[in-house]
Amino acid sequence: MSLQIRRASSADAEVLAALSRTTFSETFAHLYAAADLAEFLASTYTAEKYRDALDEAGCAAWIAEDAQGQAQGYALAGPCGLPHEAVLSGDMELKRLYVLATHQGAGWGQQLFAEAERWMWRNGPEAIWLGVWSQNHRAQRFYQRQGFERVGQYLFPVGQARDLEYILRKAHPLG
Repeated sequence: MSLQIRRASSADAEVLAALSRTTFSETFAHLYAAADLAEFLASTYTAEKYRDALDEAGCAAWIAEDAQGQAQGYALAGPCGLPHEAVLSGDMELKRLYVLATHQGAGWGQQLFAEAERWMWRNGPEAIWLGVWSQNHRAQRFYQRQGFERVGQYLFPVGQARDLEYILRKAHPLG
């Protein structure tokens, strides 16, 4: 499948919000009560939040599109907001790396990650951070292959549910 990655702008906010709701639901909907899932999707993945993020200095997103120009995944990066005492001012976070189920395993996530990682390192952080669900073993293996190590954990709210999230960190290769 043909893939094109482009930098997202605030004009892509609706596309990013829709992709987020779809990919999150494909992967995690079975874990939550319908009301919890609906509340989370409606409050977290809004076009307004994506517009705000993309207008914020230090944040960027990339969209992976198929040959027809349809968005199939995206990556979002920005200043680290994870609750870990070792996070330094200037550290970056891979906030989202979402690919539709129909395109997983084809290298799309790897290419999106590579774009985001190059951009994050250019911003001069000591480390790149991310959070991943403790039971998402596939994602954990992917991030371990990219050089991330588990350094902490926290509870991530989805409606009334609280998921155990692992905090992963990748030190600067020259640090």
